[in-house]
Amino acid sequence: MLVILARVTGHVVSTVKHPGLHGYAVFCVQPIDEFGAADGESFLAVDHAQAGPGDTVIVLREGNGIRQVLADAKNPIRCLIVGVVDAVTPAQA
Repeated sequence: MLVILARVTGHVVSTVKHPGLHGYAVFCVQPIDEFGAADGESFLAVDHAQAGPGDTVIVLREGNGIRQVLADAKNPIRCLIVGVVDAVTPAQA
């Protein structure tokens, strides 16, 4: 299971989408490191945690785990926001 830290950078508006996405918000997210610096390329993620633009979030990037969280074996979602982060405290070196 791949879980990453990311920041929500924008909201995606889609008038036509797969039925498995109905009722969910879709956001553009930027992976970040523990200090908040960008760490990789942006991607789209479906919101399951009432996140919003600017929030630091936990993203699950693995289809089988997502299907288990959603209890939907046929859902095509590959990236799911599963938590909103209040604070990150980097480990001491």
